[in-house]
Amino acid sequence: MLAVAGAAILAVSPVKAVEKLNIVTTVGMIGDAVQRIGGDRVEVTNLIGEGVDPHSYWQTRSDVVKMGRADAIFANGLYLEAQLEELLLKLKERKPVIFAAEVIPVEERRASETYEDRFDPHVWMSPKLWRQVVAGIQASLGELDPDGKATFEKNAKVYLAEMDRLHAYASDVIASIPEEQRILVTAHDAFGYLGRDYGIEVLGVQGISTQSEAGLQRVEELVNLIVSRDVGAVFVESSVSERNVKALVEGAAAQGHDVKIGGELFSDAMGAPGTYEGTYIGMIDHNVTRIALALGGDAPERGMDAKLGAGL
Repeated sequence: MLAVAGAAILAVSPVKAVEKLNIVTTVGMIGDAVQRIGGDRVEVTNLIGEGVDPHSYWQTRSDVVKMGRADAIFANGLYLEAQLEELLLKLKERKPVIFAAEVIPVEERRASETYEDRFDPHVWMSPKLWRQVVAGIQASLGELDPDGKATFEKNAKVYLAEMDRLHAYASDVIASIPEEQRILVTAHDAFGYLGRDYGIEVLGVQGISTQSEAGLQRVEELVNLIVSRDVGAVFVESSVSERNVKALVEGAAAQGHDVKIGGELFSDAMGAPGTYEGTYIGMIDHNVTRIALALGGDAPERGMDAKLGAGL
């Protein structure tokens, strides 16, 4: 298990005085938070980009160079970056490596059904939990750059206010889905925190990690559920193969039930850089809007602030 967070996350030493902190992040959700909080005082390089699965990502030679030169590395943790874990722990022996999601208390994490003593790492799906991650990142940046504390506090305050609006919007649009239709079927179990927060049942073909196998029995179970409960839409994910979800559609059709693909959701990676969906706020806005519309709820086609489908 990666380093338990809390005090460990904040146990970093100030780096030498430079114009900007050179920060490497593993996934876009962490990168977005570090950039928003750090502002002009940080230079952020993100390793795992659009459409890439962090569960199975292996570092490249250039990644190792970037991490070696960084003042600090911010990862999600909770075993999300499974293949990078060994390298990150080695780097932690000689420079600040912050596993940002591990600031969340154990009692607020979803347990893994597959791996004992591990937890669901997809905590960004809950804006309420992500607030804690943002606060931890703010504190860690303040330890790295004490002169920037006021800037980090100001930037985090703005970011957290946006997150509160997002949570209120998500609550409203998911609640608009008829109760019997609040069933979210996706490629893997990445939306459990979203389901827990907003009262929607979540079912994945694969488990919490995309490294888990999706057996024929699981596909058959979900096909039977889709047919028996008259599920109208299932969802593919931008960073996971569509194969298993298409098998659900075909299996339901073989039983005479028409289920559509309700859209592509962002699970383990955000949208393209330079787009609204390429930000944390835009990612969650896109997801809850597409889910609500596909499952019979009421939501504006272009999302919370009419930004979906637009650049920054």
